[in-house]
Amino acid sequence: MRRLFWLGIGLAVGVVVVRKVTRTAQSYTPAGIASTLSQSAGDLTGSLRSFVADVRVGMAEREQEIHEAFAHGEAFDDNFADLREDPRIGDREIFPEEHQR
Repeated sequence: MRRLFWLGIGLAVGVVVVRKVTRTAQSYTPAGIASTLSQSAGDLTGSLRSFVADVRVGMAEREQEIHEAFAHGEAFDDNFADLREDPRIGDREIFPEEHQR
């Protein structure tokens, strides 16, 4: 009875190992690599679409705030004025004159 038990355990472990090796080997075939790349590209596209949607929502919210401020006759609230007045940051030139052609 013990031999039959260990034979069953050995067969089960063998099946699991063979399935894992087969799955891993399949992932290195051209079809497996193409499938992985396709899935990665799909995930990247989904992430990019989500990012663009978030940016559009943020832009719409900020635009609404600006329109409301102008409608009430309030001055535009510049959130970055403090940063531009900081001499360590300031309005830096992107391309200084010595690097221009």
